[in-house]
Amino acid sequence: MFRRQFMQLVALSSVGALSPIETIAAAGPRATLVLQVKGFTCPTCAVGLDSLLGKERGIVSSHSTYPESKVTVVFDPKESSEESICKLIAEMGFTVVSSHRA
Repeated sequence: MFRRQFMQLVALSSVGALSPIETIAAAGPRATLVLQVKGFTCPTCAVGLDSLLGKERGIVSSHSTYPESKVTVVFDPKESSEESICKLIAEMGFTVVSSHRA
């Protein structure tokens, strides 16, 4: 639902109904989390992890890279947390080695 609301705001800004600043503010706060993950065995692991994370409430986007075993997650801190994201990744069979906010 968040993505749909954001796209509607972008559409309004493109027709001049909202300024770019109002569009960003209306989209809500976001936090970015960069995780080093252990357990990727192939590029499909990264794609699968992104797919599953993208379905979770509060996660705006996820980008995983197989060679670096790194996952960057943009989320709404009102709906999700670093702990819940790390727990979800662990439930998928991966181990979060380190994390930091970007």
